[in-house]
Amino acid sequence: MPEFVVEFGKDTPPAEPDGRLDAPAFHRNHGPIWSVVGDFLSGRTGDVLELGSGTGQHAVTFARAAPDIVWWPSDCNDAHLRSIEAWRRHAGLANLRPPLAIDLSAADWALRLAAPSLPERFLAVLCINVLHIAPWQVAQGLFAGVGRRIAADGRLFVYGPFMRDGAHTADSNATFDASLRRSNPEWGVRDVVDIEGLAGRMNLRLAETVPMPANNMVLVFARSAS
Repeated sequence: MPEFVVEFGKDTPPAEPDGRLDAPAFHRNHGPIWSVVGDFLSGRTGDVLELGSGTGQHAVTFARAAPDIVWWPSDCNDAHLRSIEAWRRHAGLANLRPPLAIDLSAADWALRLAAPSLPERFLAVLCINVLHIAPWQVAQGLFAGVGRRIAADGRLFVYGPFMRDGAHTADSNATFDASLRRSNPEWGVRDVVDIEGLAGRMNLRLAETVPMPANNMVLVFARSAS
C-alpha cells in the first residue's frame, strides 16, 4: 500500500463485521457531488470509473441513483477494497462492479486485480478527495490515465479543496493545507492552474468549476476541441 494513502477505519469508526467502513465526509458531500455528476449522467448509458473510492459509499449511492450506468469503483488500499466489496454485496446492485485495485501513481494504472471486461473507454471518471492527500505524482497519473480512458464526449469530475492562482479560497482551507503539509510534505491543497496544466497536456480542458459546500469544488474536465 503506498505510504500516502489515508486509511479509513483508523481515525474514523471501525469497520462493521462484514468489512464495511463509514466515512463521515460521505454523509456531508455525496448530495452536492451527485447534483453535478448526476446532471451529466441523466438520460445516458455507459460506464463510470471511480478512482480512489475509499469506503465504497459513494459508489453504492451513485450506482443506486443511476441504474442505467455501470459503476466501476477502485482503490489502492486493501482495507478500502474490502470495504468497497462489502458495501457492494450489502447493496446487491446489478450495475455495481467489484472493486479494481488501481494505483494512480503508476503511469499505466497498473491493475492488481484481473478485469478482462474493463471497458476501453468511460463515459465519466470520478475522483473524490484524493489529490490533496497524495503526492503530485498521483495527480499526474490521474490525468495521464484519464486522457487514455475517457470517451470523446466524456467528463472527468474531480472533487476537493483547491487554490486559485496561488491563493486559498478560504482561511479554513489555508489552515487545512498547512496541516496536510505537516503530516506529509508531498500532500497539500492543489492549485486549479496547476491541475489545468496537467489536463491540457492530455488534451483535456476545464469545462466547468462548481462551488461546493465547505469551500470545496468540483472541477469538470472535457476533451479539448483540437
